[in-house]
Amino acid sequence: MPTTPHPITNEKVPLTLGHEISGVVEEIGEGVYDIKVGAKVTIQPIIYDGTCGACREGYINCCVNNGWVGLSGWGGGLSEHVVIPRKAVYEIPSNVSMEVAALVEPLAVAWHAVNISPFKKGDSVLILGGGPIGLAVVQALKARGAEKIIVSEMAPRRKEFAKQFGAHYVLDPSKDDVVARVREICDQQGANVAFDAAGVQAGLDQAIQAIRARGTLVNIAIWEKTATITPNWLCFRERKYMGVATYQDGDFQDVLDAISSGRLQPASMITRKIQMDEIEEKGFKALINDKDNHVKILVEVSP
Repeated sequence: MPTTPHPITNEKVPLTLGHEISGVVEEIGEGVYDIKVGAKVTIQPIIYDGTCGACREGYINCCVNNGWVGLSGWGGGLSEHVVIPRKAVYEIPSNVSMEVAALVEPLAVAWHAVNISPFKKGDSVLILGGGPIGLAVVQALKARGAEKIIVSEMAPRRKEFAKQFGAHYVLDPSKDDVVARVREICDQQGANVAFDAAGVQAGLDQAIQAIRARGTLVNIAIWEKTATITPNWLCFRERKYMGVATYQDGDFQDVLDAISSGRLQPASMITRKIQMDEIEEKGFKALINDKDNHVKILVEVSP
């Protein structure tokens, strides 16, 4: 969150949190004719300038000045009301609940990561981390027909979640030799693609060695510390390491369509529903002190 004025919103902390949002349209701005008051919607929260080189090429997620509603200004999901550009508002299909629509944002992160990775049906995949994004990647892969999904995760409850959402193999890096087991599962060659949703040095080292020759490691994680890479592990097997950033235009609609059609069934990601006056104890503190037993805690701002 910006401690100096953000270049687009001109806001800085303290800011209202919440970038995974669903809500109801209460007012419509001038010149907006394709959505009505009362429509149930979800919000694509990227803030971008539209003028930098990345934006001009269509990569709004790579904007040099980017930010997010709920992290960089313009209010957030914990506000009673937010004012959002029409292009960032997506109507929710009639068979998708408001609760599930609040999950579209993290699912779109995973959907985009799988989209721009080299994954193709029939590939074997390793996912590091069984948190919200790792579990979203499992679901996105399952929706694309992945037949060999391997998750590396230590927390017992998250291992259960990984199996529930479609992982075919779940490894515990505190007990299993992840590299050896992945190679064993994948015909002694290693995974075609790996997704890092953990951002831990030991996991990065394992993932690079667990992908096969010309395999790809896709980094989704936001790292808290500087990581190191052994380039020879990439060079001598012609492996690739790439980063992905959130989502692009089209990803939100694709996820909504996948949920509506039943290809994505993410409702079980919601592990608790709370009211605003419970957010400190049952929301923030629960995710700090009991995060392994939760995926997403849903906050109802306006009953």
